Amino acid sequence: MFILLSICLLSQPSQCREDRISLSYEASNPIVCLRTAQSRLAAWQAAHPEWQINSWRCAARGSLPKDL
Repeated sequence: MFILLSICLLSQPSQCREDRISLSYEASNPIVCLRTAQSRLAAWQAAHPEWQINSWRCAARGSLPKDL
């Protein structure tokens, strides 16, 4: 599973992109993704203070969408 992020630069809010957080292969259940998302998002945000997370969602590895 992945956590898909829609993120924008704090200094230039019009500059946005997508990123993903890869979860372990054991975390193939959407409920597990939702349960672990908050801590994983907090860790990602701490490592990327220049970006703001606008939205996120869980997605299975085999069904990655083109966009959020």
